[in-house]
Amino acid sequence: MAKLLITDDAAFMRMTLKKMVTDAGYEVVAEAENGQEAVEMYKEHQPDLVTMDITMPEMNGIEALEKIREQDPSAKVVMCSAMGQQNMVVDAIQKGAVDFIVKPFDEARIKESLEKAMSK
Repeated sequence: MAKLLITDDAAFMRMTLKKMVTDAGYEVVAEAENGQEAVEMYKEHQPDLVTMDITMPEMNGIEALEKIREQDPSAKVVMCSAMGQQNMVVDAIQKGAVDFIVKPFDEARIKESLEKAMSK
């Protein structure tokens, strides 16, 4: 069972995503409210996959992606973004994100994205 770190500044979004990924057979080992926490949690838990919101306080998802990939170049990070942030998504993919999910979350798309990320 793959271990996930869910990162989003909105508790409701973390809860929604956690339910969807656990229903899909993944284990959530940690949750983070911002990019700084995500970097620390990644070091501590070494998850197989990270879901990363882009717009967050303290450190945004793009910066956190870069820091996580610095410490582990093989880290698998799936970015989560609201509509209208396509330029940020492209930036994230160029910086090593394996996929992106658009909010609001669609359960079938999340399963597809996680499977795609885990196969890389």
